[in-house]
Amino acid sequence: MNQHPADTADGFPPPESLSPPEMTGQLPRDHTQAILEVTKHVAALLKQSGQPFALAGSVAAFAHGVPARFQHDTDFCMRREDADAAIKALEEGGIEMRRAAEDWLVKGRSGGEEIDLIFELARRPVSEELLERATVKSVDSVWMPVLSPTDLMDSRLAALSEHYCDFGDLLPMARMLREQIDWDRLDRVHRDAPLPDAFLYLLDRLRVIDRGKGTS
Repeated sequence: MNQHPADTADGFPPPESLSPPEMTGQLPRDHTQAILEVTKHVAALLKQSGQPFALAGSVAAFAHGVPARFQHDTDFCMRREDADAAIKALEEGGIEMRRAAEDWLVKGRSGGEEIDLIFELARRPVSEELLERATVKSVDSVWMPVLSPTDLMDSRLAALSEHYCDFGDLLPMARMLREQIDWDRLDRVHRDAPLPDAFLYLLDRLRVIDRGKGTS
């Protein structure tokens, strides 16, 4: 048998050939921490503005105890009539704001991360009652109002459609927050909607909830 020129007499490659390859370039950016930093900055500016708001989206789920699995931005919801004052406060705080093509939100950018100020959740206007139900939570050591777990799940269920029906993200959230969510309310609101109803049926079959009692 012919010996490979790089092999030693005992058939094993020389030690120097086992060295790890040289690292080139930079390490990937930690978007999780970057999004948290932007979230804290935006929340501080919104609190200073005096405009009512609440953290929404995947960062809000994280605030309630769901493991961090952020998408590509941080979401805040507020009433449309409060938007101008909020936008001014954010711009004065160094955040680049821009109008979006959609009329239900405006977008911002800071530190390379995207920010959404949302006036409608699943085509339903953000209301004063919704914001009043928000709970103040610590998000990476900064306190801010966060959508309640029930309203957070409600908005996710209402967003389900034939074009977007991903139960993969919803199921872990339902498991983690099941004792904090008013399932009776969600059952009443979504029973006539096929996709949310299908998800609630799935949760019932998996024994995450009991649709007859509204609890796990």
